Amino acid sequence: MNAKVEAKTFRLDGLKWLLVALLVGGAVAGNSYYAEIPLLYRVLAIVALCLMAAFVAVQTEKGNAFWNLLREAQNEVRRVVWPSRQEATQTTLIVVVFVLLMAVILWALDSGLGWAASKIIG
Repeated sequence: MNAKVEAKTFRLDGLKWLLVALLVGGAVAGNSYYAEIPLLYRVLAIVALCLMAAFVAVQTEKGNAFWNLLREAQNEVRRVVWPSRQEATQTTLIVVVFVLLMAVILWALDSGLGWAASKIIG
């Protein structure tokens, strides 16, 4: 019995994804077909169709899993301990100084090797 329910859900998911594709395709085709309508109304219609498509997509197994992933990611972002402005500024300055120092070292190495190569080659 449980396998039948899963198989039925899978078939319905396919129909839901087909409906999502039709809604998005309808939005694209409608935008082209109704080109003479003012842009604001076309954008509002596209947004409405995309919201309907997103609602239908979330009703599928994969769409629901994606929605849960977004919610979990949002919770993780809330738990992050962000650096203070002073810490961010100090870290940025350390990185800039290190990059400039490495640039000078690589420039000196390149110039020295170029000079040595020109002396050897003649």
